[in-house]
Amino acid sequence: MMYYNVSMFPVLDSLKQNWLLIAVPLLVFLATYIVGLWTRRVAFRAFERWAAKQKWEGYRFISETTRSPFLHWFLILGAFLAVHLSALQPAQKALADRVLASLFIISVTWVSIALSERLLRFYIRKVPRLHSSETLFVNTARITLVVVGVLMVLDVWGAPTTPIVVLLAVVILVVAVSFRDTLTNFISGLQLVQSEQIKVGDYIKLETGEGGYVVDINWKNTHIRSLEGDLIIVPNSRLLGQAVINYGRPLKKASKPFRFYTRVHLKELTGLKAGSLAELATMISQVPESVIYYHTHHFFEEHHFLIPEPANDFALWVSNELGCEVLGEKLASIDAFSFPSINALRARIEAIINDYLAQNPDGHRARPGREFHFIKSVSFVLPTPYIAHDLREFVEALKQVSLGSLFYHVFEARLRLKKGVNDFSLWIEECLGDKDLADRIASLDPYNYTLENLRSTIVQLVEKRIK
Repeated sequence: MMYYNVSMFPVLDSLKQNWLLIAVPLLVFLATYIVGLWTRRVAFRAFERWAAKQKWEGYRFISETTRSPFLHWFLILGAFLAVHLSALQPAQKALADRVLASLFIISVTWVSIALSERLLRFYIRKVPRLHSSETLFVNTARITLVVVGVLMVLDVWGAPTTPIVVLLAVVILVVAVSFRDTLTNFISGLQLVQSEQIKVGDYIKLETGEGGYVVDINWKNTHIRSLEGDLIIVPNSRLLGQAVINYGRPLKKASKPFRFYTRVHLKELTGLKAGSLAELATMISQVPESVIYYHTHHFFEEHHFLIPEPANDFALWVSNELGCEVLGEKLASIDAFSFPSINALRARIEAIINDYLAQNPDGHRARPGREFHFIKSVSFVLPTPYIAHDLREFVEALKQVSLGSLFYHVFEARLRLKKGVNDFSLWIEECLGDKDLADRIASLDPYNYTLENLRSTIVQLVEKRIK
């Protein structure tokens, strides 16, 4: 039988003599771990109850992201306490402290990055106008947290961080100077979003005269869709730096949009002429409608700045060339706007002339070369880029269309539709259901206004309605 001396195993001897120096740190480490399990359970339950009471949707991101790292932090704390209760040398303890502090900073940094990314994506996706800036926000948060974490780790290990901080400051300054416009627009975009003074869907007008509906506000520009359908891109800083009229949200949408048209008239000689009243009456009954239209409407359009309405060509010729001033006054008194069709207007002119001839059979004859020459109006109707879906778009477009377009929709519409009403009133009543406004516009006698005054009057009626 062999006997062994305990002194032959120095390790066992050392453990026997210093078992408390080993057991106590180990027990503290285990106790810290158990406390961490209990603390995590209590803390997360309390946090969940609070979040449910506040109805905060972001609590689940915090819970899912920090559940495991929360326990890791208690393990690091337990290791820290165990090291300081152990028999390690001071230099060894200092090294362990640095390692544990670095692990803690790395863990916190990783959790912060993951949590900030999830929260940013969650809330940004709730704001459609920030969708295009999602990646920018997330990357900015990542870089910022990584830089802070690296600086903290370097500080733990005693590395000189001042040069790094100065270098970062210089880099940030250079970037800020190089991208000052971009940064200014970014900050301005945040102000626009936060203040909500201008929102997507608002109709705005800039002091430069541009206007339209805001369709997007991103981190750099604001996109505006004009009434012509053009996309106006305005830098956010420029938008904040000027006076802007915000008319607010869109009004009631029309069941069918209103498209503004204009038309161009060409004069065409027909080769027909009249030298007396009898010949004039005969030709009036035979010529196409376009001839009657030209001789009763073109003078008003060409001299739209005159009020009351000027006489038609028939009245002027009868008075000036035939000397029949009484008949000329009767023809001039015809209100062309009151007739629903060209044929009705033709019948009225013909009847007045025939009545005069019945009482004055010996009508005068024009001098040679001064006969009445019949001219035909050839019209070309052209679409304009202006389309209105509501009254606000309608009134803004009306301010910009040509007088030819106004004439087409007000004067020619009555004869074209044969309803005795203009295109504006018809659209407002049928597509917007606003009969009162439609009747107000329809009741205007356009022959008592110049075309510009007529435009202004209609604009005032519509603007009063939408205020």
